Parts: sequence; structure tokens; C-alpha cells
Amino acid sequence: MSENKLNKVVVYGLGAMGRPMARNLKDNELLIGVKNRTEGKAIAISNELDLPEFEDDEELFSQADCVLTCVAADDDLKQVVHGFIDHLQPGAVVIDCSTVSPNTARTLSDDLASQGISFIDAPVSGGVEGAKKGSLSIMVGADREQYKRASDVFAAIGSQITHMGRVGQGQATKAVNQVMVAGVAQAVCSALAMAENCNLDMKKTIEVLSAGAAGNWFLENRGNTMVNDEFNVGFKLSLLHKDLKICQSAVQESGATLPLINDSIEAYAQLMAMGHGDEDISALIRLKRKLFEKQEDKADE
Repeated sequence: MSENKLNKVVVYGLGAMGRPMARNLKDNELLIGVKNRTEGKAIAISNELDLPEFEDDEELFSQADCVLTCVAADDDLKQVVHGFIDHLQPGAVVIDCSTVSPNTARTLSDDLASQGISFIDAPVSGGVEGAKKGSLSIMVGADREQYKRASDVFAAIGSQITHMGRVGQGQATKAVNQVMVAGVAQAVCSALAMAENCNLDMKKTIEVLSAGAAGNWFLENRGNTMVNDEFNVGFKLSLLHKDLKICQSAVQESGATLPLINDSIEAYAQLMAMGHGDEDISALIRLKRKLFEKQEDKADE
């Protein structure tokens, strides 16, 4: 099996997550090239990492045994995959680290299979910090043989790699993850807005809460930044809004509703309308603070 391991990777999508993943793959001698719809980003990373030059996309992708995609949305993924599918050799594998719907993953898997190419859905969690450290949590939906072939690729970018089942199950797991992320953000932002309203020492509050039953990654990594009005540190809230729409559709398909999803979509849509779409999801505290301002206004009447 070892001689069949994937070791000639092209990273397609050089955003906040894709760039550090490309660097980690290069550090592990697995990266042969990069591609981005904004060509300037690809040129910059190619120069930084001293990657080989290719005459055109056909030469680039025909040399790859793996393309790792990391783009923003379902339609973006479909567009980029169908843009390079004809250049790949049979036996190649597309590993998608984007967050898209399970249905999109399954559809693309079928499209690629018709060309003798395998598809792995491998959404990630852990934020930009995890991407830089190579410590992402990766939720994999794949045929087991292809999952094993990709083990070196996954080890280069993540520290928690879990085979969740067939294609689509990785994205289903990511949808569950995003519901939990949204819920934790709701709780932490509400609680810290309340703490501010109580005139607590916020540094001490975050320290003591982090050490107890309320402790969590979001509080530890975003607590101090959000109370200091620093909202440029991580995952864009517009992207969580997009992800939650995927979650909403999945829940609706089962005939259920989850108020947490609907409430979070509404809140992030409100923030986007206010011009905060590119801020970190912790910007939700802006809305929670307004709830206390309303109570103060009533008290003044």
C-alpha cells in the first residue's frame, strides 16, 4: 500500500485556511503546486515555497495524484472541480476540505468516479490557528482504501483525523460541528455581555470560567479578543452563516427544526447587514451588548 500513498498534491484555494495547509504540505514534501481563482495569490505562494513551474493547468494537474480543495461554498467547489477534472489522471484523488452540503459531496464523487477519480470529503475544524500548526481536526468521508492512501496528506495538516464513513459523512459531521460552534458562540457572547454589564473584571472572569465547567475553546481563544473589540482574529461570521444554512437544510430534510440554527442565522444575517460580515464570529457579542443597552434605556425612562 505504501507505494500507492498520495504524495504529489496540488492545493486549490489559498484563503486563510488553504495557505497554511499548503505550507504544511510543502514542509512534508507532499506539495507540487498551488492554484487559486485569484492568480496573484497562487503566484505569491509558489514563489514563497519555491514550487516548480508548470506551463499551464493541464501540466499542473496531470502531474498530481491528489488535489486538495479548500473554497468557500458549494457552487465554488463545483466550478473549480469541473475546471480541472479533465486534466487529472485516472487513479487520482480529490480531497475536499471545504464546508459544503453532503449532497454536493456525493454528487461530485459520482462525477469524478465516472472519470476513474476518487473523492474524499474532509472538512476541517480548528480555525486558522489549527491550520497554521497543522493540528486541524479532520472529519473524513471516504472509501477506506482511499482514506488509507491519503493518510500522509492528512497527517501533514491535522492531528485528529477520523474516518466517519462513506462520502458525505464527513460533511454531515461538519454540519453537526457548526451547530455546536454556533451554540457555544451564543452562550459565550451572551455570558460575557452579561459580565460586562455586571462591571466584572473581564480578564479574571475569563480566567476563572475557563478553569471550570464552563471552559471551552471559544472562550479561551476569543474571550479576551472580543471584550477588547478585536474581531479580525479568526473565522469570518459570513462563512458560519453560510455553513448554518447548510445545517438548516439538512435538518429540514429530516422534517425537524432546531431553533438554535434559525436564531444564529438571523443574528449573523443582522451583523452582515450592519457591515460586519468579514469579522470573526465572536462579533456576535455586539448584538448581545445591545440587549443590555435596551434594558438600561428602559430604566432611564
